[in-house]
Amino acid sequence: MSKLAEFKALEAQIAAQLKQLDALKNDGNLKREIEFEEKLRALLGEYGMSLRDVINVLDPQAGRVSPSSSAGRGPRRQRQVKVYKNPENGEVVETKGGNHKVLKAWKEKYGAEKVESWLQ
Repeated sequence: MSKLAEFKALEAQIAAQLKQLDALKNDGNLKREIEFEEKLRALLGEYGMSLRDVINVLDPQAGRVSPSSSAGRGPRRQRQVKVYKNPENGEVVETKGGNHKVLKAWKEKYGAEKVESWLQ
């Protein structure tokens, strides 16, 4: 696209946006919203309150949403204890996860499938 065509296209866009801006400036609903916001901010300033304070006054439970309840679930279920017994030396490991030092060493030495077969 040539510079002249690009310039004319941008000029047309600006003219269209200015037309939209003028239409919004003359919109009664927008004027009412602006007036409401100005009065609300003045009132908040007069009483030394923030928007969060107003929300807490109107709906005290709104600010107390826990992450687990927002997902629609209850508390997380506790992991079950897994007991692994090494048949070669009789050593026993109890763990709730796979991040156990001895269990990792066994998996490196014997392989993950074989160690999982030791689950009691």
